[in-house]
Amino acid sequence: GLFVWQLKNAGIRQVPCQFVHLCRVANNRLITFQYFNFLKRMYVTQYNKDLSQRAKPKSDSVASPFCELRQLDHEKKVIHKIRPISPVYEPLSETSSRSKLRETKSTAETEDSVTPVRAEPKEDRQWKEMKLQLEDLPGILARLSKIKLTALVVSTASAGFAMAPVPFDLTCFLLASLGTGLASCAANSINQFFEVPFDSNMNRTKHRPLVRGQISPLLAVCFAASCGIPGIALLTLGVNPLTGALGAFNIFLYTCCYTPMKRMSIANTWVGAVVGAIPPVMGWTAATGSLDAGALLLGGILYSWQFPHFNALSWGLREDYSRGGYCMMSVTHPGLCRRVALRHCLALIGLSTLAPVLDITTWTFPIVSLPINLYISYLGFRFYRDADRSSSRKLFFCSLWHLPMLLLVMFTCKKAFLEKEDKGDLLGGSRGRAMEMRLP
Repeated sequence: GLFVWQLKNAGIRQVPCQFVHLCRVANNRLITFQYFNFLKRMYVTQYNKDLSQRAKPKSDSVASPFCELRQLDHEKKVIHKIRPISPVYEPLSETSSRSKLRETKSTAETEDSVTPVRAEPKEDRQWKEMKLQLEDLPGILARLSKIKLTALVVSTASAGFAMAPVPFDLTCFLLASLGTGLASCAANSINQFFEVPFDSNMNRTKHRPLVRGQISPLLAVCFAASCGIPGIALLTLGVNPLTGALGAFNIFLYTCCYTPMKRMSIANTWVGAVVGAIPPVMGWTAATGSLDAGALLLGGILYSWQFPHFNALSWGLREDYSRGGYCMMSVTHPGLCRRVALRHCLALIGLSTLAPVLDITTWTFPIVSLPINLYISYLGFRFYRDADRSSSRKLFFCSLWHLPMLLLVMFTCKKAFLEKEDKGDLLGGSRGRAMEMRLP
């Protein structure tokens, strides 16, 4: 019994010592939880061979990108030069000597053309900050404001001013044109500010200044504000409040309605057509100070003209619009796109016939404008029937010269202001005579 009691005491005393010894051994051998993960992987790979074939082992350590750049700078491709072995016997003919010279030249050229893979400078593989040069700023701002589209807007506003049945006022005309141009620059700049992530996916718009980083978004917004606020103030104070209200409404409609609707619904095309129809109305109101039937007719002509123009353009850019995430008729409803273009080509004939009815032009205008309206209607029918890039391209290029030609013919056939005054005087005189005859 004493022997057994002594063995038990000795075992109890040795237990703490053995536990400390195991802990020391564990620390010396660096036994951590990763060893258990390793055992788990070994178990999975042994009992599931398919998983072991598909799984890719992770790298033990992740090196920092700065170290990788340093290693890439030092790494170079090793080129082993293979030199031709000189023959034992010298060639006896001239042909063999020429072939030998050609071989040496070819080897020299290949050695000169082969360059190390990692020999490019380190600066080419790093991001560079684009610095804005003052001499490049006018061109960048011109592309930011879409100067060609702005010129078209100003020309249509000028046509509306010229068609108004009032005496021509040069000062008012210049103020209206300048204010309309500034408002258009502001609207186009805000439009590009909102569409940077979408324009970067399209080949047609990926070179715009904001997409390429040639100008900062803050500078673009400041430029839009510096154009929009003076433009609306100029139209309101220098022309009349109605024209200024139309300019402010057009900026709101283009930036806050048309721009987000391009990614939501095909109704954006109709909203965009309203935006393009307002500038000639602004020109009319700038000259007369009121909304008349002539202003609505000019707006209707611009409204209908934009559908064959834009639908033909978007037909050739369907891949770009789908890549950019824009919901256009040419992408989602191609049949409707062609039908709408044809309808509004025919509508131009009816609107031209309505001009002399509203006493805006003489009856020669619908007759003279009939050939160009029939031609664009024919191209619209070709586009509706063929539905290919060739027909859409012809319709688009026809729309580019059709609008200025139609407005020019309309201006030449405009009724003279003196004729209207004479009619008014005759009507006033006849009424006065009738009043005199009625009086006792």
